[in-house]
Amino acid sequence: MNSSYIIKLVVVLGLVFTSCKNSKKSELEPNKISLEKLEGSPSYSNAALKSSQLDSTFYFYNTDINFNFDIENYNLGVQTESKNAALLANSGKGQHIHFILNNQPYSAHYESNFNKDIPKGYHHLVAFLSRSYHESVKNENSVFIKNLIVRETYKDSIGPDMSAPTLIYSRPKGTYTGKDTEQVLLDFFVLNTNLSEQGNKVKATINNQEFLITEWVPHVMKGLPLGEVTIKLELIDANGSIIPGPYNSVTRTVTLTE
Repeated sequence: MNSSYIIKLVVVLGLVFTSCKNSKKSELEPNKISLEKLEGSPSYSNAALKSSQLDSTFYFYNTDINFNFDIENYNLGVQTESKNAALLANSGKGQHIHFILNNQPYSAHYESNFNKDIPKGYHHLVAFLSRSYHESVKNENSVFIKNLIVRETYKDSIGPDMSAPTLIYSRPKGTYTGKDTEQVLLDFFVLNTNLSEQGNKVKATINNQEFLITEWVPHVMKGLPLGEVTIKLELIDANGSIIPGPYNSVTRTVTLTE
């Protein structure tokens, strides 16, 4: 056996070994998750969500409450005209209201008048307009905030400080299947503060991968593994400390399936 043949054999075996090693390594490596800004949505900068009913009173004697909102420059129940409707999980019922009580998972409402069973006690309501693919409309008039008292004695001070910096979780939520798992919307509402590189930020921890969000815009998560995905959002200050508030650190889980 000549020396040139032996050299060629060693080279070939080395390449095979390296290929197998890299293949095994890639199989063991976890999914690399990325977080990217979502662009291309209509702004609806003049859209507004109001309620003269709730502006006049926030005390309720019954737990079955009728909510009647006034909506301007926005249509509920229609599909949002954007390429994002085909890229993200999209509601066939169209544009709607995200109704969030005490920063719990929202309920979606496709009409401006609806009834909700609200438990007895003190509650913090945040409601805002949503596109058909669940991206919130972000302007100072698209959100409605109110403390509610249901079958309790009135107190001068209830619930969280309505004027303090507050983070409200919105998406993702629930179960995603098939194509909807490829790009998953990450969206939230921030109240009484701005986000910036030098100031307050939102820290997103997605399956133990950390991201800093310095601009209040929607994002999409890519590269998520199938199964259970954990998302933690924290409103932090310039020093990286969580800003005091009952909703400024929240953890949710969603499920991705084939």
